[in-house]
Amino acid sequence: MNQYRKGPGAGGGQPYRQGGRDSQPSRGGSNEPAASMDLSRVRFATAEGQALDADLFAAVAERCARTVGDVNKKFNKPSQLRKFYDELCMWDERVRAEPQKFGEFLPFIRMLNAKAAYAKGRELVDANYEALMNHCLKEVSSTETLHRCKTFFEAFMGYYKVVRDRD
Repeated sequence: MNQYRKGPGAGGGQPYRQGGRDSQPSRGGSNEPAASMDLSRVRFATAEGQALDADLFAAVAERCARTVGDVNKKFNKPSQLRKFYDELCMWDERVRAEPQKFGEFLPFIRMLNAKAAYAKGRELVDANYEALMNHCLKEVSSTETLHRCKTFFEAFMGYYKVVRDRD
Protein backbone atom coordinates (compact mmCIF):
# COMPACT_ATOMS: atom_id res chain seq x y z
CA MET A 1 0.00 0.00 0.00
CA ASN A 2 1.23 3.46 -0.85
CA GLN A 3 1.93 5.40 2.34
CA TYR A 4 1.45 8.78 0.62
CA ARG A 5 -1.93 10.13 -0.44
CA LYS A 6 -2.15 12.04 -3.66
CA GLY A 7 -4.87 14.25 -4.91
CA PRO A 8 -6.52 17.56 -4.18
CA GLY A 9 -6.54 18.57 -0.53
CA ALA A 10 -4.52 15.54 0.52
CA GLY A 11 -1.38 17.52 1.20
CA GLY A 12 0.41 15.83 -1.74
CA GLY A 13 3.36 13.88 -0.41
CA GLN A 14 2.33 13.98 3.24
CA PRO A 15 2.38 10.63 5.05
CA TYR A 16 -1.09 9.16 5.42
CA ARG A 17 -2.18 8.23 8.93
CA GLN A 18 -5.22 6.09 9.26
CA GLY A 19 -7.68 6.96 11.97
CA GLY A 20 -6.92 10.68 12.01
CA ARG A 21 -6.26 12.85 15.00
CA ASP A 22 -9.21 11.61 17.03
CA SER A 23 -7.89 8.05 17.14
CA GLN A 24 -4.73 9.14 18.96
CA PRO A 25 -4.71 9.00 22.77
CA SER A 26 -4.64 12.34 24.52
CA ARG A 27 -1.25 13.62 25.60
CA GLY A 28 -2.03 12.91 29.23
CA GLY A 29 -2.86 9.29 28.43
CA SER A 30 -5.73 7.36 29.88
CA ASN A 31 -4.22 7.20 33.36
CA GLU A 32 -5.05 10.83 34.15
CA PRO A 33 -7.97 11.05 36.59
CA ALA A 34 -11.16 12.77 35.52
CA ALA A 35 -12.34 15.91 37.27
CA SER A 36 -13.64 15.13 40.75
CA MET A 37 -14.64 18.57 41.96
CA ASP A 38 -18.20 19.33 43.13
CA LEU A 39 -19.17 22.56 41.38
CA SER A 40 -22.87 22.54 42.30
CA ARG A 41 -22.52 25.58 44.60
CA VAL A 42 -20.56 27.68 42.11
CA ARG A 43 -23.39 29.82 40.74
CA PHE A 44 -23.10 33.45 39.65
CA ALA A 45 -26.64 34.05 38.40
CA THR A 46 -29.53 34.26 40.84
CA ALA A 47 -33.27 34.10 40.46
CA GLU A 48 -35.18 37.34 40.89
CA GLY A 49 -35.00 38.46 44.52
CA GLN A 50 -32.61 35.68 45.52
CA ALA A 51 -29.18 36.37 47.01
CA LEU A 52 -25.89 34.76 46.07
CA ASP A 53 -24.71 31.83 48.16
CA ALA A 54 -23.28 33.54 51.24
CA ASP A 55 -20.27 31.19 51.18
CA LEU A 56 -19.49 31.54 47.45
CA PHE A 57 -16.41 33.72 47.97
CA ALA A 58 -15.41 31.99 51.21
CA ALA A 59 -16.01 28.29 51.89
CA VAL A 60 -16.88 27.39 48.28
CA ALA A 61 -13.82 29.15 46.85
CA GLU A 62 -11.63 27.62 49.56
CA ARG A 63 -12.93 24.09 48.86
CA CYS A 64 -12.24 24.55 45.14
CA ALA A 65 -8.73 25.87 45.86
CA ARG A 66 -7.97 22.90 48.09
CA THR A 67 -9.24 20.42 45.48
CA VAL A 68 -7.21 22.03 42.68
CA GLY A 69 -4.14 22.37 44.93
CA ASP A 70 -4.23 18.78 46.16
CA VAL A 71 -2.48 17.30 43.11
CA ASN A 72 0.95 16.47 41.82
CA LYS A 73 3.13 19.60 42.10
CA LYS A 74 3.80 19.58 38.34
CA PHE A 75 0.19 20.65 37.71
CA ASN A 76 -1.57 23.90 38.59
CA LYS A 77 1.43 26.03 39.46
CA PRO A 78 0.32 29.35 40.95
CA SER A 79 1.98 31.35 38.18
CA GLN A 80 0.06 29.38 35.54
CA LEU A 81 -3.29 29.87 37.28
CA ARG A 82 -2.48 33.54 37.78
CA LYS A 83 -2.30 33.98 33.98
CA PHE A 84 -5.90 32.80 33.67
CA TYR A 85 -7.01 35.06 36.51
CA ASP A 86 -5.19 38.05 34.98
CA GLU A 87 -6.94 37.52 31.64
CA LEU A 88 -10.30 37.24 33.40
CA CYS A 89 -9.54 40.55 35.17
CA MET A 90 -8.66 42.16 31.84
CA TRP A 91 -12.01 41.09 30.34
CA ASP A 92 -13.90 42.29 33.43
CA GLU A 93 -12.24 45.72 33.14
CA ARG A 94 -13.01 45.94 29.42
CA VAL A 95 -16.64 44.98 29.95
CA ARG A 96 -17.03 47.47 32.81
CA ALA A 97 -15.61 50.20 30.56
CA GLU A 98 -17.90 49.27 27.64
CA PRO A 99 -20.87 47.27 28.98
CA GLN A 100 -22.75 47.61 25.68
CA LYS A 101 -20.05 45.43 24.05
CA PHE A 102 -20.54 42.47 26.42
CA GLY A 103 -22.13 40.34 23.68
CA GLU A 104 -19.22 41.11 21.37
CA PHE A 105 -16.66 40.21 24.06
CA LEU A 106 -18.36 37.03 25.34
CA PRO A 107 -16.92 34.66 22.69
CA PHE A 108 -13.43 35.89 23.55
CA ILE A 109 -14.10 35.54 27.27
CA ARG A 110 -15.27 31.96 26.74
CA MET A 111 -12.13 31.30 24.69
CA LEU A 112 -10.45 30.91 28.08
CA ASN A 113 -11.96 27.40 27.96
CA ALA A 114 -9.83 26.62 24.91
CA LYS A 115 -6.78 28.05 26.64
CA ALA A 116 -7.46 25.89 29.70
CA ALA A 117 -7.85 22.81 27.48
CA TYR A 118 -4.56 23.65 25.78
CA ALA A 119 -2.85 24.08 29.17
CA LYS A 120 -4.27 20.71 30.24
CA GLY A 121 -2.95 19.12 27.05
CA ARG A 122 0.47 20.55 27.85
CA GLU A 123 0.14 19.13 31.38
CA LEU A 124 0.23 22.58 32.99
CA VAL A 125 -3.19 22.28 34.66
CA ASP A 126 -5.21 19.25 35.70
CA ALA A 127 -8.75 18.11 34.90
CA ASN A 128 -10.17 19.78 38.02
CA TYR A 129 -8.88 23.22 37.09
CA GLU A 130 -10.08 22.83 33.51
CA ALA A 131 -13.52 21.76 34.80
CA LEU A 132 -13.63 24.72 37.21
CA MET A 133 -12.78 27.20 34.45
CA ASN A 134 -15.28 25.61 32.07
CA HIS A 135 -18.07 25.63 34.66
CA CYS A 136 -17.43 29.21 35.73
CA LEU A 137 -17.37 30.53 32.18
CA LYS A 138 -20.66 28.75 31.39
CA GLU A 139 -22.16 30.72 34.27
CA VAL A 140 -21.14 34.03 32.66
CA SER A 141 -24.13 35.52 30.86
CA SER A 142 -24.02 39.22 31.74
CA THR A 143 -21.67 41.93 32.94
CA GLU A 144 -22.81 41.19 36.49
CA THR A 145 -22.11 37.44 36.28
CA LEU A 146 -18.72 38.15 34.69
CA HIS A 147 -17.82 40.37 37.65
CA ARG A 148 -18.98 37.69 40.07
CA CYS A 149 -16.88 35.12 38.19
CA LYS A 150 -13.84 37.39 38.47
CA THR A 151 -14.51 37.93 42.18
CA PHE A 152 -14.84 34.18 42.71
CA PHE A 153 -11.45 33.61 41.05
CA GLU A 154 -9.97 36.41 43.18
CA ALA A 155 -11.09 34.53 46.30
CA PHE A 156 -9.98 31.21 44.78
CA MET A 157 -6.49 32.60 44.09
CA GLY A 158 -6.22 33.94 47.64
CA TYR A 159 -7.01 30.52 49.10
CA TYR A 160 -4.84 28.82 46.49
CA LYS A 161 -1.84 30.84 47.66
CA VAL A 162 -2.32 29.31 51.13
CA VAL A 163 -2.65 25.79 49.72
CA ARG A 164 0.31 26.05 47.33
CA ASP A 165 2.49 28.76 48.85
CA ARG A 166 5.74 28.01 46.99
CA ASP A 167 6.36 25.61 44.16
